[in-house]
This record gives sequence, structure tokens and C-alpha cells, in this order.
Amino acid sequence: MKVALLSNINVDPIIRQLKTNQGYEIYDSQGYGNELGTIINKQSPLYSFCPDMVFFIIDVMELIQHNIDVMVAEKKIDEWFSILKGALSDNIVFYLSDAYLYGFEMGVVWDKSVKRAIESSWNDNLQELVSKHSNVRIFSYSTVIQHIGENNAFSNKMWYLGKILYTSTLQRALGEEIKQRIAVETRQAKKVLLLDLDNTIWRGLAGENDITPIVLSEDGVGLAYKNFQRVIRQIKQQGVVLGIVSKNNENDAMKIIENHPHMVLRPDDFAAIRINWDNKVGNIISISKELNIGLDSIVFVDDNKAEQALIKESLPEVVVPDFPDRPEELTRFMTELFLEYFEKSVITDEDREKTKQYQANNERKKLQESSVDYDGFLDGLEMKMFRVDPNKNKERFIQLVNKTNQFNLTTRRLTEPEAIKILSNPDSEVFLYRVVDKFGDNGIVAAVIVDFGEDAIITEFTMSCRVMGRKIEEAIIEDVEESARNRGYNKLIGVYRPTEKNKPVKELYSSFGYKKIKTYTDGMTEYSFDLNNILNRKIHVEKMKGE
Repeated sequence: MKVALLSNINVDPIIRQLKTNQGYEIYDSQGYGNELGTIINKQSPLYSFCPDMVFFIIDVMELIQHNIDVMVAEKKIDEWFSILKGALSDNIVFYLSDAYLYGFEMGVVWDKSVKRAIESSWNDNLQELVSKHSNVRIFSYSTVIQHIGENNAFSNKMWYLGKILYTSTLQRALGEEIKQRIAVETRQAKKVLLLDLDNTIWRGLAGENDITPIVLSEDGVGLAYKNFQRVIRQIKQQGVVLGIVSKNNENDAMKIIENHPHMVLRPDDFAAIRINWDNKVGNIISISKELNIGLDSIVFVDDNKAEQALIKESLPEVVVPDFPDRPEELTRFMTELFLEYFEKSVITDEDREKTKQYQANNERKKLQESSVDYDGFLDGLEMKMFRVDPNKNKERFIQLVNKTNQFNLTTRRLTEPEAIKILSNPDSEVFLYRVVDKFGDNGIVAAVIVDFGEDAIITEFTMSCRVMGRKIEEAIIEDVEESARNRGYNKLIGVYRPTEKNKPVKELYSSFGYKKIKTYTDGMTEYSFDLNNILNRKIHVEKMKGE
């Protein structure tokens, strides 16, 4: 990972701080104040450095040259963004700071709306840029400043000595925020948050109301637990799947979840529920199988130290954080947990709908159990497949390639710049599929990459675990084969590269009727299919026109 930090003021202390981390390489900027010139000039040292990420930290007051006439300031801001728009590269992830207008003269400005208007001008331009470019993100500069306080953030003395506007406190805070953004861009986020009930999401014991009624209210300790639930629900709305693993009488616990006036989390907020007296190890394993996700995608929160120790020892892949001792620490604890394990740089529509998708899966299982045979079950789902535009769904395409493990023929991981390069390559084609059925929208669930060169080669074929086993892959391969035929190819080559997790698709190409043609020393196997041979495969998915 190569990272550059550009600014219109002196940020050398932050750059030096970032260089102490050995996990990535930092660009040696050529001074400051020429951030646009550096980006515009494709011959600049920045492009020789080949950054994966570029951070812009811009002091808006310096950019408008301390002219706080709103119309003049807006014009300068518009001009700055106009130049930047024309210089953005698709193969770089850009983080651009939002606005915090600080200046010595602001303390004597009577009209406080001036500050808001200038900041809004910057932030509106920034939001427009983010909406049009999937590789542009907002760097929460103003939030960092507000967190430590303006008096602790800026240094008049250092400004006059070396155009260093920030105190060492703010320098450290901005450096840490940059490190967090880098981590979010490069890590695999966890998927599922499992929660205990008693003394975890409420105070007290369910079913023992006469002795120790649960505490959940709009004041005191009860409010601390209610706010804890509010944070958890917000996390769920950002794509994290919630589940319950708790030792209780199910009826007692569900009465509280369904009916307590101060419960924020209700039954439909949870994709999986295990409320019983069974061992929690078994319940967690059961949920991982039900949701078809790895144990290493789970975070489990429980107040009981003995239960924490048991899960840590028995299921080391599961993250089990130490639960806070005081109720007032709950919201900070959950916020930090989210930032460390769940935060993503981009949230897709599929992320927001995950809980509904898992709940719909339960209805599909009921249909399967009532069906006479499996083919009857698949036909009963009434599945429809749409091919969608990958350029309009870049984030989901990247998620599928980078996060899918079991149904992934090559486990080829792509950075956003690499994905964009593939999408813009006329000799490559990305096939992206959305599937719906009678129970709901499964979302965009499959991606195929085909290199159309001398031979047509499937270099990536991946499908979400949520639709594995429904034989959707047979409809997909027929669609890809048809596309290759239309391009004039007589054969299509598929590649399987074995990993620890993709054994379920080891024989996939053979099941499609492809012939094994070569196996390499690393286990990679190539298969070939004669496109003149049109097979009569049994398809359970209706292919619809693309969206």
C-alpha cells in the first residue's frame, strides 16, 4: 500500500508520524501549497510513486486567502473543485477533508452564518464529488477537530514559525485517523455481531422480574443500556448482521424483546436467534452454518467472563472483546468495536438489506423442507436472474471478489484501482448478476470476469454464499458461454485455483461438462469447453433482460 498526503499548509509532522508505521509506504511530498499542481501534472513525482491512496487535508481559510466575503469564498472553492475534478484518476482512492473554517479573524465576526455558509460551500462540492466518483471518500477532518476542541487543535505560534497550523495533539489525531482509513480500505470487515441478553443489552435477568426486574429506561442506568441498543441498531443499519446467543427461557426473553417499551432492538432486527440453555459454543457454530459464514466473520459480546473465556478457548476464530465494567462505558465500547472490526469505506444496498436477506432465507428453508424433491424446491422459488451494469455497481463487484471464499474459483483479490482497470479494459468483460425470488431480493450475488484475448478465459467466477446450492451457477455459465459465442469464440477456458476454503467448487467445471486440460504444480487446473456443443442443462432460474 502506497499513501500520499497533500495539503495547502505544512503537514510534514503528520507525514513523519505516518512513516513510523511499517505497513505502508509514504510519499515524500515536495513542500505544500501545490496540491492541485501535483495532481494535475502527470509527470510529477507523485505519479512515479504510484500511490494507491491520496489524502487531501485542506485548510479552507488558507485556500480562500482569508477573504471571508461569502460570494468571493464560494467562487474560490468552486474553482478549486473544478480543477480537482479534471485531475482525478480512477486507479487511486482519494480521501478529501471536509470543512472546518478556522482563522484568527473569525472571533470578531458578528455574523456567525458566514462560517456556516463557507463550510457548506466546501461540503456541498465535496458531497457532489463523492456521489459521482466511487473512489472518492470524505475524510472527517472537522469531526477530529471537534473531538479535541478548537483551543487544543490550532497553534498560532507554530503557524507564524513554520506555517504549521496544528498542535501536536491534532497532528497525532489526524495521523491516527489516516491510519484508520488505510486499515478500513485494506482489511476484511467482520460480518456478524452476536449478543448475549442479560446484563449485556439490558441490566437484570429475564424471567425474574419479581426479584431483579430488568433495567431499561429513559434515565440513569436504564438509559445507558437503551443508548447501547441505539448504537447497535445503527451498526445494523450499516450492514452488520445481528444475532442473539443467550442462556434464557426463550419465552421470557422474547416477551421483553417484543413488548418492553424501552427496547430499541426488536425481533426483526436479528437474523439468527439462539435463546436456550445449550452450550454457547454449539449455538455460535450453529449460527455460522445457518448464515453460511465463517467463524472468523463473527464478533461475540457477552458480559460473563466465564462465557468469554470459553468462546476464546473453543472458537479462537471468533472475536470476543472484554465487556466494560460500567454502564456509562457501553456506547463508547460498541463504537470502538464497530470502528475496529466492522467499519467499511463504502456501504452498498446489499449491506443495508442483509438482515432481510437472511430472514428471507429462513422462509426458503421452510419451503425446502416442505418440498417433495430438491428440483421442486428450486422451481418453487420462482427465481429470476438479471445481469446488471458493473460500472454502476463497482462497490458490490469489489466486495464479491474480495470477500467471497467458498464459491470462488480463483480467490483473486482486487484493489479498487485494479477493479476499475478491469472494467475499463475492452478485452475484459465483467458479468454481474442480481437474483430475486418469491421471498425477496437476494441482491447482486455473482460476478464473472472473462479475458477475451487469443482465447476466452474465465479468470474469476465467484458467488455469494447466500445463494449457494440453488444451481444459479448453471444459468450464469450458460449466459457467459453465449456471450463468448457471440464474440466469435469456439471454446471457453475456465480456471480453478485451490484454497483452504473453496473446496466446494473443486469439481464445478467438470459438472458443467468442461474437460480438464492441464494441472499445474501449485494445483491450479484449467478446463476447456467446446462452445459448438450446446448442452441441455436443467435451469431453475429465469434469465431476464439486464437492468
